[in-house]
Amino acid sequence: MTEPTPSEQPQTPSRKDRLRPAELLIFAGVLAVFSGLIVLLVLRTPDGVADFAKAGIVAGSVFIIVLIIVALLGLGGDPSDEDLEARKDLQDPNRGH
Repeated sequence: MTEPTPSEQPQTPSRKDRLRPAELLIFAGVLAVFSGLIVLLVLRTPDGVADFAKAGIVAGSVFIIVLIIVALLGLGGDPSDEDLEARKDLQDPNRGH
């Protein structure tokens, strides 16, 4: 049996790479809470009671919109050298043989 080449060995992502999605979710959550609080403080019913329904709707909408924007910005970045090499292998799988 042959030894696996370095490219065939499983690679574990670094801690920074594993926490990246959590950072993006926390960022979106913070912006959603902030916008919900602003709506909660600004919008009042005619009786002077805070409108929690509208604040929740705005917070949820902002959360989803921020996630979509951050995901699209992430897709627009330049690929790393490792990604480019993997794409070459996918385009011509018989290149190494």
